This record gives sequence, C-alpha cells and structure tokens, in this order.
Amino acid sequence: MGSLILWTLLLIVVLVIASKSVIIVKQATAAIVERLGQYSRKLGPGLHVLVPFIESVRKVVDLREQVWDYPSQEIITKDNVVVKIDNVMYYMITDPVKATYEVQNVDQAILKLSQTAIRNICGNLTLDELLTSRERVNEVLRQDLDKATDPWGVKVTRVELKAINPPPEIQEAMTKQMKAERDKRAMVLEAEGVKQSAILKAEGEKQSAILKAEGKKQSQILEAEGEAQAIVTVAKAKADAAEAYFTGIHKGNPTKDVIAIQYMDTLNKIANGKATKVFLPYESSALLGSLGAIKEIFNNGGATQKTDEKKK
Repeated sequence: MGSLILWTLLLIVVLVIASKSVIIVKQATAAIVERLGQYSRKLGPGLHVLVPFIESVRKVVDLREQVWDYPSQEIITKDNVVVKIDNVMYYMITDPVKATYEVQNVDQAILKLSQTAIRNICGNLTLDELLTSRERVNEVLRQDLDKATDPWGVKVTRVELKAINPPPEIQEAMTKQMKAERDKRAMVLEAEGVKQSAILKAEGEKQSAILKAEGKKQSQILEAEGEAQAIVTVAKAKADAAEAYFTGIHKGNPTKDVIAIQYMDTLNKIANGKATKVFLPYESSALLGSLGAIKEIFNNGGATQKTDEKKK
C-alpha cells in the first residue's frame, strides 16, 4: 500500500515536470525563454521542450496587428480653442525580445506617447486647420510614433483621428458661418445667372440686328442690280431697234438728207424716253455728212431767196 502511494506521488511529480518542460507555442505568437532568469531564446510556433527548473517562459508575445481605441483627450489649439479628440492607432510587434525587455508595458507606453504627440502636433494648428487637414495630421502622427516606438520593436502602421469635437458654442458659430457662406454662394450664383442671361440676350439681339441689316442690304443690292439690269436691257433693246431701223434705211439707198432727218427724229424720240444716257451704235460719218447736206440746202435756199429779191 505504501509503495503504491509512493509510485503515485512519483507519477504526479513526473507529470508536473513534463507539463513544465513541454510547451506549445501558437501561430502568430512568440515565446521568450529565460534560463536561470537570463534571456535564452525566442520560440516560434510549435512544440518545444524546456529544461525543467532551469528554463522558463517569460512572456508570450502576440505578433498580430493590434488596434487601440484610446479615450478622448482635451487639446488646446493654436487659436486657444479647447477640443476633444478621439484617436485610434494600429500597430504590431516586430521584435518580441525588444518589446519584452526594452519597455515595461508596451501598450501603456504607446498610449502615453500617442497622447503627447497629439498634443504637440494639434497644438500648433488652428481649429480650422485641424478640421481641414486630418490626413496630414494622421500621417505626421504615424511617422512620429513609428520613429519613437522603433527601439521597442513596435511598428505603427496607422493612426486615425476618429473625432474632433469643439465646444457647443464654437459648433453653433461654425454652423452660422457655414449657413452664411452657403447663402453668399447662392446669391453669387444667382447674380452670375442673371448676368449670363443678360449677356446672352444682348448677344442674341445683336446677332438678330446684324442679320436683319445684312438681309436688308442684300435686298437693296439685288433690287438695285435688277433695276440697273432692266435699264441696260431696255436701252440695249432700243439701240438694237434703232440700229435695225437705220440698217433697213441704208439698204434702200436713201439720200443723205433722208438719213439725217431720220436720225434726228429717232434721237428726239430716244431723248424723250426714261433712258436718256444711252450710247447708240450709229454711223457718225454719214450723220455728219447728212447734217452738212442739210446746212448746205438751207444755205442755198437762203442765197436763192436773196438773188430773187435782188432781181425784183
């Protein structure tokens, strides 16, 4: 009976020692092993055996990306406005040894560091700059925190300002300002619309007047050309008729006296018409000869009359 109890106790001791010696490290974690209180090695995922009572696991570090939703904090901006800022930070441990031995509590250290960095960065900006430049503030925070946490084996992947809450009176003033700006833009747009409408109307009237003037001008030009063409046609017809008439007279071998009388009669009729300024194709030598003959007749008639008077 005594030996059974002894063997049972021995088995329990062996199981306890085995449980302390054999460990299983999960995926995406790392175990820090110490030997007699001094850092020995880092264990990756899998089954590992430790030396009993000599080696022990100091800490199991999670290597996945972690997110911290920090509590809101009050910040005084450059223009002395107190705002509450909520921020979220994403980080991951890249060196579990540094995260274990270089800082006592990595999460708490990152929290205090981020609060200080936010105060420094946002305190150098006015409220309007802070509200309109979140992306730039996020990037500056990420760079500063990543540089500060690098000795701890921590990689800061992203920092986001989740909310920026000014005091209620500032929010009310901002609402009024935004409403005033929108009313101003609406009035400007309305004025621009009226202006453009007036310009377009004036342009339309101008184009209409130009087109009407062009149409009237073209109408007058065409009317004048038609009248001129009619005058030329009538004059040409009269000239052709006269030429045909005189040609017929010449074919009958008339005397120069007859030709002169006919020319004078025809010219008299043409002169009494509307087309007074007409150049006729007549034979100038024959006309001049006929006129000379008429003059000679009148001269001879006068001389004969004088002779008869003397005889009497």
